[in-house]
Amino acid sequence: MTATALLHPDVSPQAVEPFRIASTSINIRENLEDAGSLDAALVFGGDGTVHRHLPEIYRRQIPLLVVPVGSGNDFAKTLGIASQKSAIGVWRDFCSSGGRNVREIDLGVVRNEGQEVLFCCVAGAGMDSEANARANRMPRWLRGSAGYVVAALQALAAFVPTEFAVSSPERMIRDAGFFVAVGNAHRYGSGLRIAPRAALDDGLLDVCFVGQMHKLKLLCCVPTVFFGAHLGIREVEYFQAPALRIESARPLQVYADGEFTCMTPVEISLLPRSLRVIVPA
Repeated sequence: MTATALLHPDVSPQAVEPFRIASTSINIRENLEDAGSLDAALVFGGDGTVHRHLPEIYRRQIPLLVVPVGSGNDFAKTLGIASQKSAIGVWRDFCSSGGRNVREIDLGVVRNEGQEVLFCCVAGAGMDSEANARANRMPRWLRGSAGYVVAALQALAAFVPTEFAVSSPERMIRDAGFFVAVGNAHRYGSGLRIAPRAALDDGLLDVCFVGQMHKLKLLCCVPTVFFGAHLGIREVEYFQAPALRIESARPLQVYADGEFTCMTPVEISLLPRSLRVIVPA
């Protein structure tokens, strides 16, 4: 069995050693260009690291194992891989079973002016993207739950609600609001369950629109997002759709998997069951 390990720059090559077991060959590479035939790709990092390698992994249809050693590990945890130790166990199962613990899941696609960007977790525009931008400027050790919450509070203080138009065949929203989040997975921001009903393989995007409200009320609602309890708030609208379009009165940054993608307007859709991931047996 031949595999490639793709490491975040801050991850030591020593992190790969526990994954080197009998009858497997793992090469450490910066990318998958000219990597030859592979049975698997191991990505050591967080959601952003996975995001950067998604296009090539998708194109080559290589089974992906996520080793959660990043500041935000929402995708790995959605897959049931909570730590590096659990990733080692999943990898051993994969190698010993001949690759039977592989699952096919959906991928999201953000489109803007002919550009296409894949994402695995959540894409969004508005205040949450502003929080993402602030979090990404923090030292890596500060990111994670506390860092994202601090960034969200800073963004809340500075963000001015704007008019959104969120349209799909199933729903049309034209209203002032703080942000819209579109989930393939149910969580982002190191544990914020923004799309609590999302499933990775149901062919649907879960859309959460947070409308205009008093900032003090929104501040009090932030803790509810960790439990997915925000859906009961009057100003929150939630629905599912296979595709949608997001427009805004002023251009807003769009982030996907914690990385800057483009500016609004955008169209977001799915590639059903297009990513092969290695998961707990």
